[in-house]
Amino acid sequence: MSYRFKIFFYARKNYVDINGEISVMIRLMLDGQKAQFTSHLKVDPALWDSKLNMVKGNSKAAVLVNEKLREIRMELNLHYKELKQQGIYFTVDKIKDAFLGVKSKVQMLLVVFREHNEELKLRIGKDITAAGVKKYERTCTRLGEFLKHRYNIDDIPLKEIDYNFIYSFETYLTTVWNSSVNTVAKYLQRLKHIVVLAKHNGWIPSNPFVNFKIKFKKVDRGYLTEDELVTIMEKKFAIKRLEQVRDIFVFSCFTGLAYIDVRNLNAKDIQKSFDGRLWIIKKRQKTDVQSNILLLDIPKRILDKYRGMPNENRLLPIISNQRLNSYLKEIADLCGIEKNLTFHVARHTFATTVTLAKGVPMETVSKMLGHTSIKTTQIYARITNDKISHDMQELSKKLQNMAPAFSL
Repeated sequence: MSYRFKIFFYARKNYVDINGEISVMIRLMLDGQKAQFTSHLKVDPALWDSKLNMVKGNSKAAVLVNEKLREIRMELNLHYKELKQQGIYFTVDKIKDAFLGVKSKVQMLLVVFREHNEELKLRIGKDITAAGVKKYERTCTRLGEFLKHRYNIDDIPLKEIDYNFIYSFETYLTTVWNSSVNTVAKYLQRLKHIVVLAKHNGWIPSNPFVNFKIKFKKVDRGYLTEDELVTIMEKKFAIKRLEQVRDIFVFSCFTGLAYIDVRNLNAKDIQKSFDGRLWIIKKRQKTDVQSNILLLDIPKRILDKYRGMPNENRLLPIISNQRLNSYLKEIADLCGIEKNLTFHVARHTFATTVTLAKGVPMETVSKMLGHTSIKTTQIYARITNDKISHDMQELSKKLQNMAPAFSL
């Protein structure tokens, strides 16, 4: 790496001491970076030559100061060359610290990662969820385990992270933890976030992820067909807990709300809008983007069913996501549905079967889902066979008047 290093001396003429002298300051420049500090030398203001950066004349005092300045310049250049020969990234402050005898702090990956996570915790409920922080903490833990497994060390300087380190971490997650392609990608994304922070803070010279491609695999996100949804809705359950889980799942199928937003749903989120009808108007916890969802008849009847239920001001008898998903697998078995039924399938079902397949425009669905980009909505969307059939029947009707004009 090439550097442009310059050394200047200047006098602080606006600070005259009781002896009528001024301090000589040192200014270092390195590729646009700047550092300033005192040389601890004093001169007569009238004798300082600002163009030559030295004291005028041949007096004993002038010769002594100029000699000291030459020594300082030589020592600074020596520290610069030593740092450059080490082949590591360094800043102008590191040259200054080396000259002053100050040991520069080596930034370590896990130390920085943990400090980042502690700061994230302070933002829970503002721009990140507790679950989001947990994901960063899990990534930090995996990195610690990887360092022990691969290098038998407790931590590593950030400046030593390179392409091979990232590749080895990816391999470790894939082989030792048997993580899926997309799970590995999420871990790597969070590591990249820390690396980018380090780059912005000047702790590393470049981003080692520049030439590393994080791989994602397109996943066919599960959803229920209309027949499957009706089967679940019409099923009679002998166990009350299964019935409640089914009701909450169906509620999400007709509102598109994610688990956390259903759990936090309260009375103030149900509002009468401009059209005189009831709407669910609330911000998604994940993105802080507002969702506006018309309260259709089926979810309204579900809310009425559980009205007055004592449950911390919540409108539905929600349980933990893990237990809820466990019950949903039991419900799928009882209904003869051979799909991996999770609560998030309800949100996909709303996007696909309940809205897009019924002709609701993509832009409208995106707004109801609270997406920040319509590209996200396109991931959820599928063109079902029913939708293709419906669209082609409509096209056939529009083309019928062309048939008489065509003779064989």
